[in-house]
Amino acid sequence: MRNEFVSFSIISVFFVMFFARYIWPPFWWAYLLLIPLLLLGYYDFFQKKNTILRNYPLLGRGRFIMEELRPKIYQYFIESDTNGKPVSRMFREVIYQRSTKDLDTQPFGTQFDVYDEGYEWMNHSIAALDAHKLNQDPRIVVGSSQCTTPYAASLLNISAMSFGSLSKNAIKALNLGAKAGGFAHNTGEGGISPYHKSGGDLIFQIGTAYFGCRDKDGRFSPELFREEALTPEVKMIEVKLSQGAKPGHGGILPAVKNTPEIAAIRKVEPHTTVASPPFHTAFNTPIGLLEFLQQLRELSGGKPVGFKLCIGRKSEFLAICKAMVKTGIYPDFITIDGGEGGTGAAPLEFSNSVGMPFREGLAFAYDALCGFDLKKEIKLFASGKIFTAFHLFRALAIGADACNSARGMMLALGCIHALECNNNTCPTGVATQNPELIAGLVVKDKQQRITNFQRETIEAFVELLAAAGLHQASQIGREHIYRRISRNRIMRYDEIFPYLDKGCLLHSEEVPPSWRRDWEEAFAEKF
Repeated sequence: MRNEFVSFSIISVFFVMFFARYIWPPFWWAYLLLIPLLLLGYYDFFQKKNTILRNYPLLGRGRFIMEELRPKIYQYFIESDTNGKPVSRMFREVIYQRSTKDLDTQPFGTQFDVYDEGYEWMNHSIAALDAHKLNQDPRIVVGSSQCTTPYAASLLNISAMSFGSLSKNAIKALNLGAKAGGFAHNTGEGGISPYHKSGGDLIFQIGTAYFGCRDKDGRFSPELFREEALTPEVKMIEVKLSQGAKPGHGGILPAVKNTPEIAAIRKVEPHTTVASPPFHTAFNTPIGLLEFLQQLRELSGGKPVGFKLCIGRKSEFLAICKAMVKTGIYPDFITIDGGEGGTGAAPLEFSNSVGMPFREGLAFAYDALCGFDLKKEIKLFASGKIFTAFHLFRALAIGADACNSARGMMLALGCIHALECNNNTCPTGVATQNPELIAGLVVKDKQQRITNFQRETIEAFVELLAAAGLHQASQIGREHIYRRISRNRIMRYDEIFPYLDKGCLLHSEEVPPSWRRDWEEAFAEKF
């Protein structure tokens, strides 16, 4: 093709000259198109970085055009309603419909193969209840016996997403939506921005870089934390140990993205590259973690404090539980993220192959807390692909008290699943810092969509609760969810994830055999 391109370029030049001279003089204008193409082709011919372009000058660029179009073509013309990844069209559509209060019912039955392995469902009760007579705004009170300022949280809240990852308009719309709907908005580890302060309840998240509450050396600053935590909007404090999308991995804020505005919020120097380490410097033992939480509780005026993690080594979570028993210090809540969690950018290996999946992680955390007789003090939040009321119901059945949603809220904002979060080219202005793209996201419209999505999902959840014959969310158990294990076998969740006896992990002789190895490897004094 290299020699053919040279021949083609020579023939094309002479053809235009002949045609313009002898047949149609205005044809000289063809050079305006031809010459740039030929120059681009000769550039491809002589460059040495790309073999395809070198061997197929100009024509080889068609490959890159098709690569660019492939995700769009697949999403709009090829994928079915149920097989889209990471979020299927079926769930995207129901979020869009509920956020805009359009018709969200479905004709002609389910599109799922109900006999396919992995299909899950909730069994209803003959003695179903009238959903309209149940509490339409179910809540949980977060706050252990050591908390002096408990918080009544909704069952569905906005999961952690930082300003910087999301645009200012997106953050403001999320917060205003939370304010109108009466649910909580997690700030993400990027600190509290002015766009978070629109009146909605905040969960102030602290990551390994201590953005928003760090000194000039990057260490935790009690003074700066107190200043932020005592603001009226902040209702809870969450220490992020890890996240499902990239557990055990730090992050980097590139200098080009570290604008003066973001630097002021995160308490760093502008136009510098800032690393978030994969570990905390404020503590390095399970007991140290609990003492840090106690310090945060005191500095915040007694507000609920907790931590978020994706379960990794089971012995380390058990070590934290042993530390609670030993010190008598309890977090007010724990947020469990699944290894399938999403983020704007993460290494492929971490997204695909690191961290315990959501259901196993949540079941393990709940059972561990019950085994150490700690659950009565601690609320469990779950974060992992919560898109519908059934997802919420299933999470509560496994052991959660409430849920957070990130991607669901992004879709309610107008995200079109373009998968360009890491390129700063989000076409809907949600996950970008490009001013022109951000301007397209109208806060007043999108804030209402956030409120609608959360409210409609909770309403659907109450209907499921009534269908199961239950009066309140705390009555949901693993016995209410079924899973098809094979074409001719089903199991209840309490068979797949059998409950532990309360207090059985407090004494060595009572530890179940399947838990013994991890229990023996757990120490309150070290991870």
